[in-house]
Amino acid sequence: MQQIFIKGGLIRKLWRVETHAYRDHLLRLDAESRRNRFCGTIADDIIRTYAATARGSDAIVHGFFADGVLRGAADLRILGREAEAAFSIEKPWQSHGVGSALLERSLLAARNRGIKHLQVCCLADNRRMQQLACKFEADITFDYGTVIGTMENPHPTPLSVMQELAADGHSFAAACVDFQSRLLRPMGALVRPPQHWLQVHS
Repeated sequence: MQQIFIKGGLIRKLWRVETHAYRDHLLRLDAESRRNRFCGTIADDIIRTYAATARGSDAIVHGFFADGVLRGAADLRILGREAEAAFSIEKPWQSHGVGSALLERSLLAARNRGIKHLQVCCLADNRRMQQLACKFEADITFDYGTVIGTMENPHPTPLSVMQELAADGHSFAAACVDFQSRLLRPMGALVRPPQHWLQVHS
């Protein structure tokens, strides 16, 4: 699989000026999703401060947008020759393939930056995140109530770089079309979770 498009929404990188959308998404998470995202209870003010760090050069955030609103995110942080990714998806959009799409794009971005190992960390009772990591053949270890999944990336190639560039280009075009279509809709239209989800293009 080279690209993943989700029917009813699209996966794309967040631009530096969109940290407010990331902040608002994190603040909308329900208590359980917030706890799973940050491995514990966290206050709104800390979330606001954290979201602002997504502007940094060591951060690459991919988002899932439904009707122009950020509903899921994969936050990739580059740590030298390794990287760590964290995922957040709002409740109505969970268990519909969004996490898999976000993780695949994060792995590709990490690969093209020479990152050999990508880690995800979650609480021991976060079965959904553990299942997602196992789906991508992560090596699972346990450490004081947390679970760490480590995925190994192949070396980047000209083809993998082109795949990321193509995905970014298609996502940008789709975002522009989505924005224009929403401008033409009647005011007050409600955002509903789509009924049919995953569509894969190779």
